[in-house]
Amino acid sequence: MGRPLLLIVAALALVVGLVWFAFQLADEASDGTTFTKVHGPVMTLDTHVDIPPTYTTSPEVDPGLLTELQVDLPKMEEGGLDAAFFIVYVGQTARTDKNYAAAREAALVKFHAIHAMTDALYPSRIGLAATPGDVLDIHGSGRKVAVIGIENGYVIGKDLSLVAEYYERGARYMTLAHVGHNDISDSSMPRLDLGDAPAEHGGLSVFGRDVVKEMNRLGMMVDISHISHDAMMQAVELSDAPVIASHSATTALADHPRNLTDEQMRALAAKGGVAQIVAFSTYVKADPGRTGAGMALRNRIAAEEGAPRFSYLAHGKLPSFIEGMREINRLYPRATLAQFVDHIDHAVSVMGIDHVGIASDFDGGGGVVGWDDASETANVTGELIKRGYTRAQIEKIWGGNFLRVWSEVDEVAKHLQSAGAN
Repeated sequence: MGRPLLLIVAALALVVGLVWFAFQLADEASDGTTFTKVHGPVMTLDTHVDIPPTYTTSPEVDPGLLTELQVDLPKMEEGGLDAAFFIVYVGQTARTDKNYAAAREAALVKFHAIHAMTDALYPSRIGLAATPGDVLDIHGSGRKVAVIGIENGYVIGKDLSLVAEYYERGARYMTLAHVGHNDISDSSMPRLDLGDAPAEHGGLSVFGRDVVKEMNRLGMMVDISHISHDAMMQAVELSDAPVIASHSATTALADHPRNLTDEQMRALAAKGGVAQIVAFSTYVKADPGRTGAGMALRNRIAAEEGAPRFSYLAHGKLPSFIEGMREINRLYPRATLAQFVDHIDHAVSVMGIDHVGIASDFDGGGGVVGWDDASETANVTGELIKRGYTRAQIEKIWGGNFLRVWSEVDEVAKHLQSAGAN
């Protein structure tokens, strides 16, 4: 290449660089959206953080200490994660009276642990919210915010009265089903080992419809993550209040049964609901090789531990699992933060900016390269800014949309309770 041509190429590169830099400055100047002006002031809410059954019982799972958990108070403080739904999750088992009782007891263990964190161990650092107003008040006090969600309506068995009991214990949303059908709803991922057919109820069961109505009456948000397409569409139509997807990604970018189709997202938005896009690598990046290798590893770990099924909460910290995942990550790279935010972009394009939020599924298998624990939360805000989202839009995505839905659910409950009293 001759010298004149080199000079031309260099000049073009300089022009392109200056144009890009000017564009960045103009974009930031248009509404003051810079990282330092956004991430600290904006309240960040993660709507799905799992906890182990042993939570708060030893230093290894003490939320006040720096632990191997993806979310603890030091990591929340470091990364600027202000609020999180801590999850009462109980896995699906065979539906027997004995197992219903065991599921309830397992749920109560986690309820007690979350209350121990906020009421006994660290009340000066984190408070438990029961209303959207509580979230703002606790955040305004300089503390972190905890809210309780239930994952898998299996914890109520066939007892409708337990919905009210769990609400009184602080639960503000309930995922109708998890992996495997239950008495409320069909799952998006049937459990062949439990004898599940592709569909059992054709969506929601008759009991499940009663559960949705009771949740509406109480003010407990109906969560459609994990349930089948038919069950989800039925729940959205049936509910008197907006519905949430507490932790799901988009089918258009990753074809996985856990993800939401554009049709589902449009239905959710039309009802006023919100889709909390989840940073779970398997749901963010469709990779059959990784999926197969991960399944083989989980099955092997479960067999070695004498467990009927692998559990991230029970087995996710085992050295054999960590080493196995390290090799899988080498062969099949994990999803990245940029790919995760691609799902946010797509959801916004389908649903509109008022119906999209964020969830991690940390300590339940969640995490992508760039947002692998709460200490890296600021990276999400940085990526949103990089893509041109304004501060007002980022406030909506990071929690404003979800709090708006929660407030509307509470208003519907007040109306239903008032009408029932007359």
